[in-house]
Amino acid sequence: MTSPGAHPRFAEALHALELGEVAARVRRFPAGTRTAAEAAAAIGCELSQICKSLIFAADGEPVLVLMDGASRVDVELVRKELGADAVTRADAAVVRETTGYAIGGVPPFGHRTRTRVLADRALLGHEVVWAAAGTPHAVFPMAPAAMVRHAGATVVDVRERTA
Repeated sequence: MTSPGAHPRFAEALHALELGEVAARVRRFPAGTRTAAEAAAAIGCELSQICKSLIFAADGEPVLVLMDGASRVDVELVRKELGADAVTRADAAVVRETTGYAIGGVPPFGHRTRTRVLADRALLGHEVVWAAAGTPHAVFPMAPAAMVRHAGATVVDVRERTA
């Protein structure tokens, strides 16, 4: 029987990574956690403690960017980091094709295909962050350094600077 919280593919990824303790901490919210703001409100944490998993296309190739919920990705910084000519936000079809999940439920790892992963350094400023567990209704907590490691991410500075 699969966990009532996590998407079955993500639950399998947790099992394969021997992260049963993470699977046990998945929390489901019937009202949804599709946006970072919804997730933070449901969990009762700071917006910056939400880890957004965002898919971009760098010269047509998918790349995952892990970003804290209070920040926005600076696509120009992503472009420079990757040495790409162009970086754009991927559409819903590309997100689902690449990850196997719908927008609003994309976890930081356990995807259908292997992609390059960038994690913004600001995530490491927290003891625990919360990320989607494969559905727009489920999240899980994890230490950000562990999340970066399991995602195979490179830590970078790609968040938009505010004036």
